[in-house]
Amino acid sequence: MSKSRKTTRNANPPASAAAGRRILGLTAVVLAVAVVAVVGFWWSQWRQADAPPAATPGPGFEMLKGKWLRPDGGYVIEIRSVEPGGKMDAAYSNPQPIHVEKAEASKDGGAVKLFVELRDVNYPGSTYNLAYDAQSDQLMGIYYQAVLQQRFEVVFVRLK
Repeated sequence: MSKSRKTTRNANPPASAAAGRRILGLTAVVLAVAVVAVVGFWWSQWRQADAPPAATPGPGFEMLKGKWLRPDGGYVIEIRSVEPGGKMDAAYSNPQPIHVEKAEASKDGGAVKLFVELRDVNYPGSTYNLAYDAQSDQLMGIYYQAVLQQRFEVVFVRLK
């Protein structure tokens, strides 16, 4: 056979075949994105279901407002206000003011809880984790003294 009669395949396929491959590729990409989205949604729901229930803030923190005295040393927590979300405007003194870095209230079941973090000279992250006892109108819990790295059981009584 002569060279002129030799058949060669067309390097450029018809336009309809190229369009079909593009549609197939686009479909594969859309399908892959959909699968990733479904798996991601499922994963986030599964993780939330496995998480321990968090203390939920809510209304009913009015009883925390006021000045509270720790009788064993004259320490005072003053709770000026509590937002519905649990954020508190609080002050602490011993007897001089100590900077309150964070103050939050929360509800854990029926219990009203209180967290206060101190950040100041000699108070590098000391914390109070307290619970309100309605029967005795007291705050009871644990004080973590960061400098000594020790925990102490403490009670605060309401100042009238």
